[in-house]
Amino acid sequence: MGQYCFAQVDVVYNNLVWSDEFTTNGAVDSNNWFHQTQLPAGGSWFNGEVQHYTNLPTNSFVDTGLLHIVAKKENYTDQSVTKEYTSARLNSKFAFKYGRVDVRAKLPLDSGTWPAIWMLGKNVNEDGGYFDALYGTTDWPACGETDIMEHGIFPSQSINYIQSTMHTPSSNGNSVNNGGTIASDLANSYHIYSMNWSPNQISFLLDGVIYYTYNPAVKDDSTWPFDKEQYLLLNIALGGIAGTIAPSFTQTSMDIDYVRIYQNTTIDVLPPTNFTASVGTITGSTVELVLNGTDNSGNVSYTIDYGTGTAATFSPSGVQKSLVIPNLSSNTNYAFTVTATDASGNAAVNNPIVLNAKTTVVLECSGTDSAASQGAFSTGYKYAFETLGTDVKITFELLDTDKSGVVAYLWKQSPFSESQMTNVSGKIFTKTITGQTNGSTINYAVKFAFAGGLAVTKYFSYVIGSSCSLGIESLSELKQFYYPNPCKNILHLQLLDDQNQIILLDVLGRKLVEDVVKSSHNLDMSNFKSGIYFLKVKNSHGIQNVKIIKK
Repeated sequence: MGQYCFAQVDVVYNNLVWSDEFTTNGAVDSNNWFHQTQLPAGGSWFNGEVQHYTNLPTNSFVDTGLLHIVAKKENYTDQSVTKEYTSARLNSKFAFKYGRVDVRAKLPLDSGTWPAIWMLGKNVNEDGGYFDALYGTTDWPACGETDIMEHGIFPSQSINYIQSTMHTPSSNGNSVNNGGTIASDLANSYHIYSMNWSPNQISFLLDGVIYYTYNPAVKDDSTWPFDKEQYLLLNIALGGIAGTIAPSFTQTSMDIDYVRIYQNTTIDVLPPTNFTASVGTITGSTVELVLNGTDNSGNVSYTIDYGTGTAATFSPSGVQKSLVIPNLSSNTNYAFTVTATDASGNAAVNNPIVLNAKTTVVLECSGTDSAASQGAFSTGYKYAFETLGTDVKITFELLDTDKSGVVAYLWKQSPFSESQMTNVSGKIFTKTITGQTNGSTINYAVKFAFAGGLAVTKYFSYVIGSSCSLGIESLSELKQFYYPNPCKNILHLQLLDDQNQIILLDVLGRKLVEDVVKSSHNLDMSNFKSGIYFLKVKNSHGIQNVKIIKK
């Protein structure tokens, strides 16, 4: 197989470090492969499989340059258990960390068969595995499983569909971390199934073309147990989740032309050069970092530390990388310490680069309510309107715990329209409306649909570019008095009711005071900094919003 180009994979591995070309007829080379035959506890393999794995020469052998793994229908007794089918499960006696695997193979397509080319952590605690006795300290899936190619367990897919799947503590079994593709004529054609594994990511290729890459944003023990050695497995399972085996089935085989593993054995001592880092776009909750560098390995990795946070990314050599650091506090100074390294750990000479940036004031109105224009809420909901340039990000969270299967739709009041919102997590939904005009007013509500019904929030009026929640309520022209304004220490309130609710907010919409007061009330402002504040007064006469200046 030809060399990969930088555009295909993040690290190119060039040196063949282990292989089996299957050139000698007869038994499988015992220097390279181990027959795993020991049954798991309970007497059956996992996933409802029905086969015995054997070391019989009829289940695995080399002939005319091919390894044949053969699944057969035959009664066979082993470990005091009789089964109706046999097959083979080979463990490579070679384990490695980082590199590329190429396996050229032709697959069986018989119903009920499950051929697989895959890897497990060398540390897997699986009795009967080749490495278990010396290294088996870690249970599945904490050891990490890399399924390079599986076929036959995807009944809704094309017969020519193959898939790659990652199993980790964060997602396993029916793992969400998978990707597949449709090959051409699996029944009659050989294909090259490849996996390219670097410290940054794991990519899967069919005949040299990537179709899935696993690269979690956070790499820890839960998402990335792939910083330790793994070994290869080749097998055909039968039955169980692979489906019903045809009554006419007698035998089938997976035929393998070669297995090759590549790494980079030449020590790389050259560090990244031309390392630059600068600050890009800044918002109230994000800072963009613009990174670049060159390296002979073809890629540069970047690590960013900021306070208690950290982030990591990489980019092809000489290609500018934009990294947005999210979830930052508004109106806050941050120092980002950026370092650049290559895959061998060589550090750029000008490490680190320290970048300083201050997030902007979040132009957001937010709060909690329970009012409904249709249906009813048992608890209520949170809302937030945030101005981002000419866009407005609208976020609602349903607080009701008695509702399941929730989806949300954004309702525009005039002219009426409905659009589905994106689920962020839990019962939090968001939608960004674009091309808005600063200073104009928009009116939106949210319909929550759930099992057995629906409920619609009231309509909220938001002034685009507003940085407080006062635009949510309509103004009432009430003859109430607030003096002196500007004030120094005490703000005197003369209100219309004997019971009045007051809320004092700062310019960021943060609630500083909430109280129920008499018609004559003195509000102590002495502990607050000089600046602009907003006072909301609610009573039987309506709601009044007043800007207060503290000297």
